[in-house]
Amino acid sequence: MNLTTKLLLGIGLSAGFLGYSQDLSQVRPVLTGAPFLRIAPDARSGGMGDQGVVTSPDAFSQFWNAAKYPFSRTSSSVGLNYTPYMGKLTNDVFLLYGAFHKFLGQDERSTISASIYYFNMGEVDLTQLVGNEVTSMGTSKPNEFSIDVAYGLKLSDSYSMAVTGRFIRSDLAGGFNTDTTLKPANSFAVDVSAYYTSPRFSSIGGYDGKVNAGLAIQNLGPKLDYTGNEESRSYLPTMARLGLGYDMYLDDLNKIGISFEGSKILVPGSEFVGMDPNTRQPIYEVPNVGPIAGIGKSFKNKNSVMMSGALEYSYDNAFAVRGGYFHESEEQGARQFATAGVGLKYRSFGLDISYLINMSKINTALDNTIRFGLTWNIGDETSNVDN
Repeated sequence: MNLTTKLLLGIGLSAGFLGYSQDLSQVRPVLTGAPFLRIAPDARSGGMGDQGVVTSPDAFSQFWNAAKYPFSRTSSSVGLNYTPYMGKLTNDVFLLYGAFHKFLGQDERSTISASIYYFNMGEVDLTQLVGNEVTSMGTSKPNEFSIDVAYGLKLSDSYSMAVTGRFIRSDLAGGFNTDTTLKPANSFAVDVSAYYTSPRFSSIGGYDGKVNAGLAIQNLGPKLDYTGNEESRSYLPTMARLGLGYDMYLDDLNKIGISFEGSKILVPGSEFVGMDPNTRQPIYEVPNVGPIAGIGKSFKNKNSVMMSGALEYSYDNAFAVRGGYFHESEEQGARQFATAGVGLKYRSFGLDISYLINMSKINTALDNTIRFGLTWNIGDETSNVDN
């Protein structure tokens, strides 16, 4: 692998990964291909500690848990979200996410949904030293994207499941490659998700309450091949998410929701394989096994569990205030941040805004980032409005 390839791989992985730090001596995060698929794409979840597997359905449920769509309040919706990325370093790196859902038939039990997630890594000017002169090698425009289609089905009045198919393309060379050793990598993946929401019941203080639960296994699929070398293929960011939430209805207009989510990356981390005879430093390597075997090995890494909690107050489904906190172990990247957000709705249009505050000693690429999301509910209200 020549210098150009190494440079491009470094650009793709560092820009796509979830943070950048000053001291990496004790940090050995689990690295994958297409790491943008681990970044929360929408402003609502961005204001709730990067969680969405158990929150109430919205236009962006496709990314988190497509099984939420059968409990949507509207028969069809469109959502678009914009997230600037690494804003402290550059202004041309961003993420775009668009999603759509629609009920099938008149019984309001099944849904079809689709989304596209695009990560633009900006333009990179490449140079090389020839003698004593620096010459240009051109411009690279690395990017990644995924396209999803999902089917959700309400199996009972309180429980639903969904299956999602995903095409993934990761082009770290960005159309520039002098020796063709680095090429766009393509793969496909499957998500399986479930969602439970109980009927209302008399709860704390005599207020009505409702319990929600969500589960999702995401990005199950073959590795990404960037070079044609079997030994250098990258795992997909396979994830398991589990969430539990509780909604309290203060009256017909005011509602408070609290939710907790745990997630684990189902990809093996680096393992100790021995000591370097020259430096006497430990040597760590990532096991080169298949995706299913990799899931099994991932449970050896006890530090790869991430936790988040969130609180959301909403008034008449027209105004919402949100807050959340996300925690990840220092060994796996040390992402620890608080989030805040607001949501506004006027007739069939909605606007969500969120803000991230870094709470870790290690910088995060999304620190002080403001995310923006727009929603258009283009269908009629469903029977879920009464629940």
